Amino acid sequence: MGAGQVVTVYGAYGHTGRFVVAELLDRGFVPVLAGRDEGKLRAFAESRPELDVRPATVDDPASLDRALAGADAVVNCAGPFASTAGPVIEAALRAGIPYVDVAAEIEANLDTFAHFAERAAAAGVPVIPAMAFFGGLGDLLVTAAMGDWTEADEAHVAYGLSGWRPTAGTRTAGAVSRERRDGRRVVFAGGRLEYRDDAPPALEWTFPEPLGVRSVIGEFTMADVVTVPSHLAVPEVRTYMTAEAARDLAAPDTPAPAAADEQGRSDQTFLVDVVVRSGGEERRAVASGRDIYAVSAPLAVEALARVLTGRTGAVGVVSAGAAFDAAAFLRALSPHLSVALPR
Repeated sequence: MGAGQVVTVYGAYGHTGRFVVAELLDRGFVPVLAGRDEGKLRAFAESRPELDVRPATVDDPASLDRALAGADAVVNCAGPFASTAGPVIEAALRAGIPYVDVAAEIEANLDTFAHFAERAAAAGVPVIPAMAFFGGLGDLLVTAAMGDWTEADEAHVAYGLSGWRPTAGTRTAGAVSRERRDGRRVVFAGGRLEYRDDAPPALEWTFPEPLGVRSVIGEFTMADVVTVPSHLAVPEVRTYMTAEAARDLAAPDTPAPAAADEQGRSDQTFLVDVVVRSGGEERRAVASGRDIYAVSAPLAVEALARVLTGRTGAVGVVSAGAAFDAAAFLRALSPHLSVALPR
């Protein structure tokens, strides 16, 4: 449990931020509510009057320092992370505290590794980006599937979503990423990122039951192409998305997620199917659950709990699979996540 440790949640009033605040409270942490929009922040805090409220903007380092003052760690839930990750990491380094974010933006995660690896390592501060459904979960599953392999020929991460009602933040982050890559799509092949102008392939993927064979968009590239190669010798990392979910995301009139239970989760379900291959061998790891945004909260908070209790020796910028015992981490997420890992 958190034993009263203080964690600043930047973007606390956002869709994912609210789940993170709830998860922190459930585990005994003391969240500090921080964010850019003071009105939204104070409105959210009305239901949590016992919690400290600290408005802060990314263009005001002093306000970020106040938001992190006295905190044991910070989790950044405020997208687009192309704008927020750098300033909040800078503040975490000044405070000397661990940083975790839930960024799904490929470019923002690349920036974190490129710009902060040496400084965070020198400061002895763990910086863990993409500690969420996209990026973190896939990396943990690939790492667990690899097991004792030191390298593999290829890794495939297939996302079986029942549908996808994107948040406003998801749409904004996607627009920022498309602009940064001039509308091109990105794939990780031959050990490097490639940018392409052609359409992604339409394929079929055989998921474990109950999904079975589904139409997917191949090379539907997510943050796993940053996290997995950051620490694993796998020259081909491919990700796939069920066609229905991809259409939902692309449609401008798809509504935002709506709460369907007392925890605020939507009725969306997911199954993530990971296959790694080396030579003629194949290993598989599978995770399933409900609501991709809600499940990001236990992922991020479990990471914080392990960092703050010394269950990782990692410092500097590290992905989930590099920072933690992947299999143990995934099993600890029950009942939020059902997993099937290689024996």
